[in-house]
This record gives sequence, structure tokens and C-alpha cells, in this order.
Amino acid sequence: MLLTKHAHACVTFADRGGVLLIDPGTFTPNAAELISGATAILVTHEHFDHFDRAAVALELDRRPELTVYGPAAVRQELGDRGGQVVTVRAGDRLEVAGFEVEVHGERHAVIHEDIPIVDNVGYLVQGRVFHPGDSYAVPDAKVETLLLPTSGPWTKLGEAAEFVRAVRPARMIQVHELMLSELGQTSARRLLGEEGLTGLPLEILPEGESSAV
Repeated sequence: MLLTKHAHACVTFADRGGVLLIDPGTFTPNAAELISGATAILVTHEHFDHFDRAAVALELDRRPELTVYGPAAVRQELGDRGGQVVTVRAGDRLEVAGFEVEVHGERHAVIHEDIPIVDNVGYLVQGRVFHPGDSYAVPDAKVETLLLPTSGPWTKLGEAAEFVRAVRPARMIQVHELMLSELGQTSARRLLGEEGLTGLPLEILPEGESSAV
């Protein structure tokens, strides 16, 4: 299975002809192109940096065979579209585009008490790679590769370290990094990496590059 890192929280998985796209948001400049090439789409939550509603809706209209999975708010924004948009919840196990997907977690991390907390789910793909969306909630499953968010109004590096320690992956790759400068990413890697708080290298996979997972 091949993981490709795109801008911010967006990644694709490719295996045996299937392409599974997670979180094509407006912070991902080529989101529309990625959406057009996807076999299926998973959305962790409704925030615009994870979910480009207009681009997804356009592709759903163009391709009746395309299916989008996400929390209830995603379906509310897109409509049912004859079953093209499917609501998922923690505990669901899906077969999506040839991939086995488990759904974990329920709520977005707290940003501020004045900002409503939305639903957020994480996806464990093929029982190996976990994308948490905007949350450090620990999945009730073994994780080989953790996609670790490192920037955003809800993140805190100390909490990120505790998240990694609790999940105990064999490997972690940075995502949700767009609000960090190059210096900030280097600093996060030092603090969270093998010589820092987790003892595990934090891999920075450049945008557009791929890795076997």
C-alpha cells in the first residue's frame, strides 16, 4: 500500500488500482484534482481545511459511482445524493475502494470554550495506518503508522507527545503542518522525535511524495 502526502491533512492511499483519499480541504491547492482521481473519499470532519465542500459536491455530480464517507455534518452539507454520501461513526468497519477501514473517535479537539466542538472521526486503514483528523483521541486498536498532526489552533506539542506515547506506533509521519514554518517543523521534529519526547523519529514527508506503509 502506497501513502502519498499532500498539503496539510490530505493523504491518498493506493493499492491494487484503488485510490482512497482522506481530507481534501481548501488548504490543499490540488484538492479538485485529487478528488477527481479518487475511488472513494473519507472526511474526518466538516472544517474547511479538511473538507472542500464545493469541489467534492461537483465531483459527486459528475461521477454517480463516487462515494464520500464522513460524520453526519458532512452528509448534512452534501445531502444524501442517492446513497453517495454515507455517515460513519466510531466502531464502524467498512470496505471502501478495496481498503478495510475502521472508524475511531467521536469529537474534535477543544480549540476554545467559545468555539463549538464538532464531530470528528479517525480512520484506521488496512489495520495499519491511522489518520486522526483533528484529535489526539487514542484509538482502541494497534497502529503501525500514525499520521501525527503538528500544527493548528487546537494542537499542543505536549499533548501530541502523550498521544504518540499512548498509541505506541512503530512509525509516525507528520500531517496538518501547514501553519508551521520550516523552522517550526524542524523544532517539532526535535521535540517530538527520537531524541525528544517520544523516542520515535517524526518523518516529514514532503508534499507530493510517497512511502510504502
